[in-house]
Amino acid sequence: MDIAIVGAGKLGKKLAYTLLNGNHNVTVIDTNEKNLQKMALQMDIMTLVGNAKEVSVLNEANISDYDYLIATTGNDEMNMTVASFAKKLGCRYVIARVRDPEHMRQFDFIRDAMHIDHLINPDMAASNEIYKYLVEKYTLSNGVFSSGKVSIIEFKVKNYSILAGRKISEVGNILDNMLVVGISRKGKVIMPRGDDVLELSDAIYVIGERNPIIELNSKVHESGKYNDITKVMIIGGGKTGFYLAKQLSEFGVAVKIIERDMARCHYLAERLENVMILNGDGTDNQLLEEENIHDMDGFVTATGYDEDNLLLALTAKEYGIPDVIAKVSRGIYTELVSKLGVDMAINPIDIVTSNLAKMIQGKRKIVSNQLIQGQAEITEIIASHNMKIANKPIRELDLPDGVIIGAIHRGTDVMIPDGSTVIKEGDRVLIFSLLSALPEMAAYTRN
Repeated sequence: MDIAIVGAGKLGKKLAYTLLNGNHNVTVIDTNEKNLQKMALQMDIMTLVGNAKEVSVLNEANISDYDYLIATTGNDEMNMTVASFAKKLGCRYVIARVRDPEHMRQFDFIRDAMHIDHLINPDMAASNEIYKYLVEKYTLSNGVFSSGKVSIIEFKVKNYSILAGRKISEVGNILDNMLVVGISRKGKVIMPRGDDVLELSDAIYVIGERNPIIELNSKVHESGKYNDITKVMIIGGGKTGFYLAKQLSEFGVAVKIIERDMARCHYLAERLENVMILNGDGTDNQLLEEENIHDMDGFVTATGYDEDNLLLALTAKEYGIPDVIAKVSRGIYTELVSKLGVDMAINPIDIVTSNLAKMIQGKRKIVSNQLIQGQAEITEIIASHNMKIANKPIRELDLPDGVIIGAIHRGTDVMIPDGSTVIKEGDRVLIFSLLSALPEMAAYTRN
């Protein structure tokens, strides 16, 4: 498909890279010629220097010939206007990045009035995942994700302690015909290797046939148990902090936001009910202690600076807070999370890129999709003969490090694959992958 991306920022770049691997033709439009030149050197894309809000620029790009336009600049009004103009000029499907809470309150009206097909909000997507993690421990909605005869379960190793201290290569002797496809360790989701040793504090993702998985679920889960979370401190009153505080307070959690900017504090105080807004520096330990950081059940760092977020998260862990979450925007920092002992790191750009890639790939290939802890996903696809994953043993596929083929549903049979398994046309394949590996995975599953 032909896809136009307006905006050469972090989201635009990540989207371009991912969509190219999905075998799409990508054109990036931006006013910054240097940014476009850098992207063109790194990727096989078309570029156009210009302001996409000008109809002449969209016409120069022949936008009427495009299947998708995705407006990803940092300005909501710009994105909505560009998407609306592109739709009027004949682009088949238009998407706008919209972040402002005022716009989100009239989401449906904006979409209908401006004829925009879809609105995306990275901040809200991130806050949704943080909320789910804090309010309900299970990273799957009820502990089990099922599709047909195949299911995936997530549980703490301590709930099935016989697995503690075992190598991944030994788990098959205990969990017959099941496969560990992911490990959540100290806030980071990792792909298991045969010599990895399971720790008591790990959460693991296990795939297998539905009935044995449901039976295992009854042994390891307390059905429907919610966290007894009552107090959460959020550092940073930006858009992510705003959305998250609103959700948590409506659930009944006592929320404190610490925000440096006084004007922003006034904004938050006017729009958030039952939330304590504090003007101050979240890196000030004296302030944190005065506000009883040690009594918090959850601590979320959502400033606009990755370095501050990670430093603050480390500070919170030293106070013994049970759930500490850091928002990061650069992939390099997610590698530090497990070393710091943070419970969860979340990257809004990865989440939105994953959602958009699935939308664009369409229902013909993707049967279902489930986001895991904001860092990984379970995707079920229908294999076609010309996909890179088909027609050769899995061991010869040279899959990316962040991707595991967990199960294959062929006719009425379910297979837990090994290195000799060959995926055939028509197979329903469950894939567990890190969001960071999404572009590479797209290359293996494109038609």
